[in-house]
Amino acid sequence: MAYLLGVVVLVLGVLVSIGLHEIGHMVPAKRFGVRVSQYMVGFGPTLWSRTKGETEYGLKAIPLGGYVRLVGMYPTAEAVGDPPARTTFGKIAAQAREASAQEILPGEDHRAFYRLSTPKKVVVMLGGPFMNLLIAIVLLTVVISGFGVAASSTTLSAVSQCVIPAGADASRECGTGDEPAPGAAAGLQPGDTVIAYDGVEVTGWDQLSALIQQTGDRTVPIVVERDGDEVATTVTPVVAERPVYEDGVAVTEPDGSPVTHEVGFLGISPSTELQTQPVSTVPGVVGNAVAQTLGVVVTLPARVADVAQSAFGSAERDESTIISVVGVGRFAGEIASADAEGFGTVERVASMLTLLASLNIALFAFNLIPLLPLDGGHVVGALWEGARRQIARLRRRAHPGPFDTARLVPLAYGVFVLLAGMGALLIYADVVNPVTLG
Repeated sequence: MAYLLGVVVLVLGVLVSIGLHEIGHMVPAKRFGVRVSQYMVGFGPTLWSRTKGETEYGLKAIPLGGYVRLVGMYPTAEAVGDPPARTTFGKIAAQAREASAQEILPGEDHRAFYRLSTPKKVVVMLGGPFMNLLIAIVLLTVVISGFGVAASSTTLSAVSQCVIPAGADASRECGTGDEPAPGAAAGLQPGDTVIAYDGVEVTGWDQLSALIQQTGDRTVPIVVERDGDEVATTVTPVVAERPVYEDGVAVTEPDGSPVTHEVGFLGISPSTELQTQPVSTVPGVVGNAVAQTLGVVVTLPARVADVAQSAFGSAERDESTIISVVGVGRFAGEIASADAEGFGTVERVASMLTLLASLNIALFAFNLIPLLPLDGGHVVGALWEGARRQIARLRRRAHPGPFDTARLVPLAYGVFVLLAGMGALLIYADVVNPVTLG
């Protein structure tokens, strides 16, 4: 039941994100005088609709997208010189122009989208993607500064009974030849919260870890909180070989063996808890997420090829692979139904909001691809039209008129077929060779 609830919550979150994306297009379009005849969430048969003013608002049966119908998206045949339609592509473009022109009411040609200036067209078309980015920023702010992010705390989750040699399996049991761990010898217990070490007040795990490493083998005082009481004792770290980490990743030699150094060692492990962060950390988190997602978009063809190899061949599917709506739904279900210790309601809500934020960042980045029918394709068309006007002005030539974006409709059809094929491949891969949260 919890699994299904997670999927339902995700679907509702996606629908809200799609609806807000389309509002990002609709509001500036209406502000600039464009007539918006329809605002729809979903595709296919209409489940519900209501007309308010000159716009029909509705919900359709297939929740895989949405649209706003901006009247006059393509220039009329008269506006672009009534080009001949001799080829198949030319006929498709002519049909697109005709369909667009039929939506323009008599006397309202000035309200057609194609009549907007280049900056206004760019604002309208980027309004949708930037609405998704805004949603992601809001969600991540709630998670980071409201719920908090998972981080190591000064409360101990485990206390080792012996010193495991560097390079050995950390999960193996202690042997008779293993040196006793200092933490256990000093009486430290899981659940203790370290509040002072070597006379220094402890405020975080990174600080405590650095203090322990710098101690060497000196005997130092340590104070922990246990069951509400302060317990003071002394501890003598051992100097042990431990791996060197940089940015959380173990440094290795050319032959793959870990790089180690001698540091003070107690044999204690931190517990993980949600810790709120200042709002000032949100821009960095969002910027990093956007950069990573744009990197995925740039390498999309190669990633799709990798998915195909894992779906139809013996190649193992990478955990960082791209996934479909089916895979995202599985993630939502796994988050909602997870029963791991320490993963309660707060952690589930925070994880679900993070998942929705990631989806909105993906929608933002994906819609910037400069190909029709994506928003980025319309932006490129508008910028090209503006560039033509500026060049004509500099050369003191006649106004070139609007760019005939209808000629790009055949390309848009091709891109749509490719996107549909990619979606089908990802869905198939998520069924036969799924990625799970582990």
